[in-house]
Amino acid sequence: MITGCVQDAFFSEVNRATARILASEGCEVIIPPSQSCCGALSLHNGRESEAARFARRTIDTFSRAGVDTVVINSAGCGSALKEYADVLKDDPAYAQKAVDFAGKVRDLAEFLVELGPVAERHPVRVRAAYHDACHLSHAQGIRQQPRELLRGIPELTLVEPPDAALCCGSAGIYNLLQPEAAGDLGARKADAIAGTGAQLLVTANPGCLMQITAALDRRGTPIPALHTAQILDASLHPTPRM
Repeated sequence: MITGCVQDAFFSEVNRATARILASEGCEVIIPPSQSCCGALSLHNGRESEAARFARRTIDTFSRAGVDTVVINSAGCGSALKEYADVLKDDPAYAQKAVDFAGKVRDLAEFLVELGPVAERHPVRVRAAYHDACHLSHAQGIRQQPRELLRGIPELTLVEPPDAALCCGSAGIYNLLQPEAAGDLGARKADAIAGTGAQLLVTANPGCLMQITAALDRRGTPIPALHTAQILDASLHPTPRM
């Protein structure tokens, strides 16, 4: 399991939920302590040589760990990890290693659907709107798997915001480089989500969580926001009732 930089710093509870889910579904979870940045933010900023250095270090770290699958819960990181073969295609020492590594990378939702449900799902009574992170839906082509996981939670009602494919404005570091345009996109996304009457926002990328939460707050319609892993974790490990 890759912990990620932004995910680990701002949403460490997502990583804890991810580890619990994988263990409950019968996986041996290995989190190499020597892992560092995967290079996604460097790629977003066009710093290719820097991204390549991070890629080599990540490949070496997980090669030493001897894992079968590399699971990532951050859409932006997952997109970068799957592009390692392109990042290192001109490096004779790492080109094939990058191909092999990228072939092991799975987004959390992608991996869980491939694995199939093992642990019992308990009811979560909530009306939830799912937002497609661009790096998950467009870059990785993963759209149905998160929805399948959410629909597998008893009593959860999944609603679809209009213009679901519209970017929220986070887009890697776009909201830092183009804050005005990103703010407009965030406002449109917040309007769409608020219009569904959802009680909860669910998405699979830390940047999207921060961007949309801020936009909903500015709109005056704040609602709780969770990563897909957190809502699934709540279903697998319900809090005991008094």
